[in-house]
Amino acid sequence: MNFKIEEFSTDLNIFEIYSCFKDNNSILLDSSKEDRDLSKYSFIGLNPFLTFEAYGRESYINGQRVCNGDPFLVLENLIKKYDFKYDIEVPLISGAIGYISYDAGRIIEDIKDISKEDFRIPDMRFKFYDNIIIFDLINNKKYLTALGVKEDSNKSIKKILDTIQKNINIYKSREDLISKNDMDKTKNNKFYSNFSKEEYIDKIKRLKEYIRSGDVYIANMTQRFLCESNEDSIKIYKSLRSINKAPFSAFVNYDDFQIISSSPERFIQIKDRKAHTRPIKGTRPRGKDSREDLLNKEALINSEKDKAELLMVVDLERNDFSKVCKPHTVKVTELFKLEEYATVFHLVSTIEGELKDEISEVKFIRECFPGGSITGTPKIRAMEIIEELEMLKRNIYTGCIGYFDFRGNSDFNIAIRTIIKKDNKAYFGVGGGITYDSIEEDEYEETLDKAKALMKVL
Repeated sequence: MNFKIEEFSTDLNIFEIYSCFKDNNSILLDSSKEDRDLSKYSFIGLNPFLTFEAYGRESYINGQRVCNGDPFLVLENLIKKYDFKYDIEVPLISGAIGYISYDAGRIIEDIKDISKEDFRIPDMRFKFYDNIIIFDLINNKKYLTALGVKEDSNKSIKKILDTIQKNINIYKSREDLISKNDMDKTKNNKFYSNFSKEEYIDKIKRLKEYIRSGDVYIANMTQRFLCESNEDSIKIYKSLRSINKAPFSAFVNYDDFQIISSSPERFIQIKDRKAHTRPIKGTRPRGKDSREDLLNKEALINSEKDKAELLMVVDLERNDFSKVCKPHTVKVTELFKLEEYATVFHLVSTIEGELKDEISEVKFIRECFPGGSITGTPKIRAMEIIEELEMLKRNIYTGCIGYFDFRGNSDFNIAIRTIIKKDNKAYFGVGGGITYDSIEEDEYEETLDKAKALMKVL
């Protein structure tokens, strides 16, 4: 390896730069919400030199099966091969970028596999990128890095910068972004759920019986929507981004499927051996005007039910962190913070801790996966009930998307507000936490509130 980093300047925005390279297997990690605390960096991964995949406990490198065992351990050892030191504030300068599906949880916990699968993709996929384009959103700077694995670092940097320069006039002479007229076009897509309204409400009633019997305190119940879609995936992402900006968004352009994510929720960030998680619980729709917005915000802030849901998840996440963090370092730094998004309001908490010396970033993610906000508490029993009631594999939905930097940093979202585009079909899940006090009709309507932005762009 011969690592290089170079600062550059251009008038092109992130989409125009990405459009220069939107070939298969590129990836965009996009902090689109204007938030100085959360939206600090965006990244484009280019020129992958290695692909890691897992189907269950079988691991593959560049399409070749390598072992049958814990794929997290295989991934951990792969990442260690490219470990190096470089002192810069930017959290990702080179690394493996990809996703872990919710169903990878079966690798970690002994959960019955009884649900159906309506489309098949790897449980995990990470591509190791030779080049990263970095957008420092706070300081308005741009950087380009090269590892020098796939091609000489100086050559690859020059090629990328030349490509950007060649496209400046192209993208400044035409409207490449989604126009307002396009957004206003009426879409006639028909959406199909794996549940009718009556079936979903019945599932919630059955879940509440589990809660009444003491199996769980809270569990997440979701439904899956499907529609036909021939639209270009990047256009769908641009549309979603324009109406639902989020700090942990992503566009993953694989040759066999695409991931379109506008997630408001961070799963885990690790930087300089310190970890943060931001579980979300509690949702209210945006109002028709400022007065209705205010009423809905006040209702959420004052909701003892929603705060109790979030508190239970916070306790679960604190417990997960305590397994892999140094004693006495796990702290709740925010408890009931209200955040605003285009279609909903959320309550958010923040938990932090310091990693034990022997714990890697991959091991940390494994021990905390999947996130408590989208499973329930106790986690394993909640996952068993989810498997029984939902009857359909979640796939990437409620898994996580993000990166492992080769210096030990990482950052992953919770894959909610996320569309999978495969074979001219679009899939997405929506759900919410159920407690004994949940009102079935309200919970169903909450899933529709969360689905609005996704339906609008499909």
